[in-house]
Amino acid sequence: MGEKRAVLVGINYPGTKAELKGCHNDVARMRRCLLDRFGFDESGIRVLVDDGSDPQPTGANIRRELARLVGDARPGDLLFFHYSGHGTRLPAETGQDDDTGYDECIVPCDMNLITDQDFTELVQKVPQGCLFTIVSDSCHSGGLLDKTKEQIGHSTKQNQTKHRELEERSDSGTSFRSFLKETVRDVFESQGIRLPHRGHRQSGDEDDGDQEPRYIDAADAHVKNRSLPLSTLIEMLKEKTGKDDIDVGSIRLTLFNLFGDDASPKVKKFMKVMLNKLQQGQHGGVMGFMGALAQEFLKAKLEGAPDQLEPAMNQEVHSEQEVYAGTTARVPSNGVLISGCQTDQTSADATTPKGVSYGALSNAIQAILAERGTVTNRELVLKARKMLSKQGYTQQPGLYCSDEHASVAFIC
Repeated sequence: MGEKRAVLVGINYPGTKAELKGCHNDVARMRRCLLDRFGFDESGIRVLVDDGSDPQPTGANIRRELARLVGDARPGDLLFFHYSGHGTRLPAETGQDDDTGYDECIVPCDMNLITDQDFTELVQKVPQGCLFTIVSDSCHSGGLLDKTKEQIGHSTKQNQTKHRELEERSDSGTSFRSFLKETVRDVFESQGIRLPHRGHRQSGDEDDGDQEPRYIDAADAHVKNRSLPLSTLIEMLKEKTGKDDIDVGSIRLTLFNLFGDDASPKVKKFMKVMLNKLQQGQHGGVMGFMGALAQEFLKAKLEGAPDQLEPAMNQEVHSEQEVYAGTTARVPSNGVLISGCQTDQTSADATTPKGVSYGALSNAIQAILAERGTVTNRELVLKARKMLSKQGYTQQPGLYCSDEHASVAFIC
């Protein structure tokens, strides 16, 4: 058996519009679990939380720790990454008609986003005979290892036909009302306002006889979701840069302007493609879509400040489609993703009446391990889905990995 090593990241964004409560607690509990239950050594666990301690969970620091985790791996090693914090979905910004997807991202404390493409490329570097397990207790987390086989889930990408059939059989007025209600619910819950769900099980309801570990019911907790709305991300970037012209079309440019070589490789590749277009005189739709920030970068390039653009221009890009929203990377074989929810869902950050805060998925994992001990990845996710449903949460955790790794014991 090789070494066991982990990186644990918890981000509460204190004092910001995006503030959460339970992420530090999630990491503290997972750290204790790794030490006491799974035999990790203290020196093999790196913790990044935004509580004022160093290192802070910035985009650069998280990437550095993950690169070290994978770069030092050897066959037989067990690698683990736990993330509790916001997730977000970054829409397409190339201005091309066929670029219509999203980049699913986690949100470091400095807003230096880490994309699904980054995670996929990271897992591709894991050596054979070494398994890398990722738990992401964040919103839209089902897409972080995009194109990996979906073992448990119902992503909109893989079930569009089934959804269409269901919609055709349902009454159109009822479907629209349901869509509208869920849209309104997401807006309220992103602000921490909990709305009741129809069919919610109360604590006095008849149980099915299973002795599942139970924690406080969602209806009795203050619940906020771990989704960073695009509008909030834009507002926070405006505050960070002092610029008021940031909008969809210039988010990736803003990230590159802020973080340069420390920005996501996907963002740097995007910049290279866009700058080449601008340099070649393709100013029409692209320039209009990007706005004033793009013009500043073009001016910097033309006036002889190439050092500002080197992190982008040094990237290797084979086609424009590589920078489209979504990922084109091949499926990684040595990765397991346990997500807090599906790509189109949000994950809950809950605080009990006694002031104890946690992520719904993280709490479920701890409860299941305390009750059951060793479980496979598949068993863990199925039990978590059942537990969260009983507690009134609508999020549905997912499992994304090969058939072989679905039956492997969680972490062990």
